[in-house]
Amino acid sequence: MKARGRVLELGCGTGRLSVPIARAGVPLVGVDRSRAMLARAERKARAIKTRRSGLRPGRLTLVRADIRALPFPAACFSLVLAPYGVLQSLIRPRDLSAALASVAQVIAPGGTFALDLVPDVPQWDEYHDKVTFRGRAKGGARLTLVESVRQDRRRGLTIFEQRFVERRGRRASEHRFYLTFRTVPMRRMVQLVERAGFLVETLLGDYRGRPWDARADVWILLAKKV
Repeated sequence: MKARGRVLELGCGTGRLSVPIARAGVPLVGVDRSRAMLARAERKARAIKTRRSGLRPGRLTLVRADIRALPFPAACFSLVLAPYGVLQSLIRPRDLSAALASVAQVIAPGGTFALDLVPDVPQWDEYHDKVTFRGRAKGGARLTLVESVRQDRRRGLTIFEQRFVERRGRRASEHRFYLTFRTVPMRRMVQLVERAGFLVETLLGDYRGRPWDARADVWILLAKKV
């Protein structure tokens, strides 16, 4: 898959994909709702710019935006990426439909919409307050990661809670993070994508091009804007 113009990444976070893609010479816009994530991506990009092989000016633009209402002109991107199951963070059906419609608005006719999904989330075991990591941070603080997983099978939701406990001597602080995924069957996702104005051309089961099946580790969908 080659970009033939500007690329948009949905949910770019800290720039894990955006920064290396832009560094490879592709003009890319990354959007995310989190100011903190975008700040980290910006620091990462600035660090690369200081090196001899750094980013060229204008190759990477970071924008704080909601993927359900993208703030860009019509038909201004040739490729839109939705990696890491970002569309599964939209837990209400109407939010997913809004995001797909927004993508259809900003992608040019003939452009490609590439998305991947985490397929097996509903099969993950439920558990409560399971310690999944213990270690030490810089400075000697002791870190403990405590996780819980709950399934709402009627709504197709998997709810994660993570508690990071940091101890320094007798003092302890705790940070909580919540994440909810909504699983959509591939057949239904194809219907929604095509209803938004795309033609689904390819379904893959991994990043090396293996054909899709329901047991694949990753579900990848490639669609063309019609």
